[in-house]
Amino acid sequence: MLAKLHRKTLAASLTLLFATVSTASFAAGTKPAADLGAASADQKVNVTLVLKLHNQAQLEQYIQQTVTPGHPNFRRFLSTAQFADKYGATDQEIKRVQDFLRQNGLTGTLLPNRMAIRTSGTISQFATAFQAPIHNYRSKESGDVFHRPSKAPVLPASIADSVLLGSSLSNEHKVLSHRITAPDAAKVTLQPAAKTQASIAATAKPAAGNPTATGVPGEYTVGDVANLYNINPLYARGITGKGTTVAIVTLSDFYVDDVQAYWDGIGLTTKANRITKVPVDGGAPIDGGSGETSLDVEQAGGLAPEADILVYHGPNSGSSFTNAALQAVSDNVADTISTSWGLPEIYNFAALNVDGAKNTDTTDVGDLQIWHQILLEAAVQGQSFFAATGDSGAYDTVRGLGVGTTPGTFNAPLTVDSPASDPFMTAAGGTTTPFSYKFRTGPVESITKEQVWGWDYLQNYFDKYVGQGAIDLFSVGAGGGVSVYWKRPFYQLFTQGVRTSEKNQTLTYNDTTGPQVLLKLPGNFHGRNLPDISLNADPETGYIVVSSVDGGATAGNGGTSFVAPQLNGISALLTQSAGHRVGFWNPQVYALQNIFGYGSWSGFNDIRQGDNWFYQGKGGYEPGSGIGTLNVANFDLFLRAF
Repeated sequence: MLAKLHRKTLAASLTLLFATVSTASFAAGTKPAADLGAASADQKVNVTLVLKLHNQAQLEQYIQQTVTPGHPNFRRFLSTAQFADKYGATDQEIKRVQDFLRQNGLTGTLLPNRMAIRTSGTISQFATAFQAPIHNYRSKESGDVFHRPSKAPVLPASIADSVLLGSSLSNEHKVLSHRITAPDAAKVTLQPAAKTQASIAATAKPAAGNPTATGVPGEYTVGDVANLYNINPLYARGITGKGTTVAIVTLSDFYVDDVQAYWDGIGLTTKANRITKVPVDGGAPIDGGSGETSLDVEQAGGLAPEADILVYHGPNSGSSFTNAALQAVSDNVADTISTSWGLPEIYNFAALNVDGAKNTDTTDVGDLQIWHQILLEAAVQGQSFFAATGDSGAYDTVRGLGVGTTPGTFNAPLTVDSPASDPFMTAAGGTTTPFSYKFRTGPVESITKEQVWGWDYLQNYFDKYVGQGAIDLFSVGAGGGVSVYWKRPFYQLFTQGVRTSEKNQTLTYNDTTGPQVLLKLPGNFHGRNLPDISLNADPETGYIVVSSVDGGATAGNGGTSFVAPQLNGISALLTQSAGHRVGFWNPQVYALQNIFGYGSWSGFNDIRQGDNWFYQGKGGYEPGSGIGTLNVANFDLFLRAF
């Protein structure tokens, strides 16, 4: 058993709490905002018109065939041009959209997948084109100023049947990074990144197995991931990701030197000049989210040290998140892709787009539909795509909205994160690996088996030894649960342990007049369950990250934001090992689990303990850790057998 003792203070724990459940960032106008009047008419904005796919049911069936051994279409992935020809918009549809843009003084660029037209212009032009005045608003909670349409945009009849509208006309959305730190997170060193190599090496305690591992919970490296999940046999065969490409979709820029410092610092040899940045919508800035991008590249590129890396980065506003994913998929260079950003699925619902509205309609889900089309293209092209499930346990709104019963607060319904909730995304969940911990004057306690990550184990410790209610860690843990929008996909139909949505779930805002129900969620809905696969994500058993924005090398980093890029890097290894793209993971992993179950030769480790504040670890599938964690060498054997 791993046996690092974490010695923390009450003050440090409270610091984490406030950082974790801050209500400063909201999506989709769930709280009242002050209308400041019309936005500047000359302000430049980027808008993407996503064109609806044709023959979508046929496309989904073909995707299933590409990952079904023995089928004539097994691994017959399409090129971007083939996808565009079979499922993209027609010449006539494209012409109608281009004509509409020209009539409003705009021009558009068609992506090669024939699924999106990008354009830019002034707020005045778009307000006229979509018959929707665009106003500035100030959040009454955070004070942030943003713009969005003051009424629902209207598409002209000539293009209404062929265009999806998402969040293009608003910059209100701020997508969340799924990264979190432990209460005692500390710098590994205090010197510049250039000296990080020596400093990490000095603190490392080489573990059995991978030479780049530390064996220290909270200071893990990619070498520890290799030890934990049986990746080393692939390295022994010379499988390093050579000849493959991974892509990161992100909303912050980063320093390449930080990433190289991490790899050098743990003694990892990597391919030179392997990172290419691809700015989207002008690119993202270096900002508070840069550590997220650094860790994504460090983890994916560290597990696949000879893979090339593409980093698609756009600003955290409007439609740039979907635009970056669109670009990565349309380019079709990356064999495998990940993102560690997201928002609660229910933020996309219609009721959340009107301040104070009471509405049970869930049809205004443009961003969910756009993501779905992107993921369908990725899957049919053989690109594996992974997304973090979030760090608010089974209650995904808590991290963005907070929770409470006093005026100005929200309740906490059971919710899941998007885009992880899409049935054509592989959702990356989180666990806690074995370790020992101690707080203040309390005794040493231990976790002896890998379990679903939920900080209620720490909550129980604090309640018992610090004081009941003195510290509130609800609901930090691995995201997971049941989608209330996406129906249960074909690959989960015969999976024991999948759940339906719980009854009586609402998103409620407490104002001075009492609770106001903003949205009623469907109960007993046979929805898509997530996560699919999990790996270690608890900051208490977390990782070292090197980021200049965060002050250099720090320990105690975690969140499902680590798992998505780790699966991305693992997928690159499996791609090289198999000699071809792996394709959409989910039908393959569920089939293996359903047929072969668990055991010494299984590709999966069953997680039977812990919880994410609602869903308990148990035998088989559960919405806390999904199928479980990977045994990568065994999974590789199964993939190469077909």
